[in-house]
Amino acid sequence: QVQLVESGGGLAQPGGSLRLSCAASGFTFSAYAMSWARQAPGKGLEGVSGIYSDGSDTYYADSVKGRFTISRDNAKNTVYLQMNSLKPEGTALFYCLKGMGGFSWGGYDYWGQGTQVTVSS
Repeated sequence: QVQLVESGGGLAQPGGSLRLSCAASGFTFSAYAMSWARQAPGKGLEGVSGIYSDGSDTYYADSVKGRFTISRDNAKNTVYLQMNSLKPEGTALFYCLKGMGGFSWGGYDYWGQGTQVTVSS
C-alpha cells in the first residue's frame, strides 16, 4: 500500500534552517508529482511547494519563494524540502502529498502523517 513518511521536523530558531524528507513506498515514485503542504495552528491547509515527477518543474507558494527549495531523488523514492530563513509564522504541521499524475498540480490521493516544524527563539 502507499506510504508517505515525513521526517526532519523539529524546533528551529527564526532565521534557521530545516530539511524535511518524505520517504515514499507502495507506488512508482518516479511517475508522480509530489508536493508539500502545511497547516498552521488554527488555520487551513496551505500548499507550499510541488515538483513534477522528473523534477522538470516546481512551484512555490509566494510566502516561501526564495527561502524554500523542493527536490527529489527518484532512485531513493524521496522528496525533500529545504527550508531556510525560517519565520515564526512558519510554525506548522508539514505534510507530503502524492499527486495523481506526473506533470500536473492539484489533485492528491495520498498524504503522510505530517512532521511538526516549530520556529521559535
